Amino acid sequence: MAEIKELLTDEEIKIGFPVMKQLRTHLEQQDYVDLVREAMEKDMYHLFGLFEGEEIAALAGFKTMITLYYGRFVWVCDLVVRENLRSTGYGQELLTFIHQWAEEKGYHKVALSSGLQREEAHRFYEQKMGYDRVSYVFMKNMER
Repeated sequence: MAEIKELLTDEEIKIGFPVMKQLRTHLEQQDYVDLVREAMEKDMYHLFGLFEGEEIAALAGFKTMITLYYGRFVWVCDLVVRENLRSTGYGQELLTFIHQWAEEKGYHKVALSSGLQREEAHRFYEQKMGYDRVSYVFMKNMER
């Protein structure tokens, strides 16, 4: 039976890196740990792992937000299932956990963005999880 656990210590966060690397391919382990730690301290970021035995099968990082558009909601920053375990129900289980967490804390909306190329993920969110496609997300890189 799968267990969902919040990853709080640097060691726990590191355990999740190989799975997160499948989604965030640009990150190296120390950068990942540093960013997770800073996001936890400054931005109310939570990182949860879905464990099958001792192995992390899936990871989700999310934070609470307030905007004029959505009001109070939970923003899913990261959601990834280990590549060899995709389409096994772990993503659905972890996202359902986030929905329950949000409701328990008084947040009645959950939102996320997904890369344009992730068509399988889009089908998952819309068809399996009941999400509506409501906007495009735009980004400008100021480092260039």
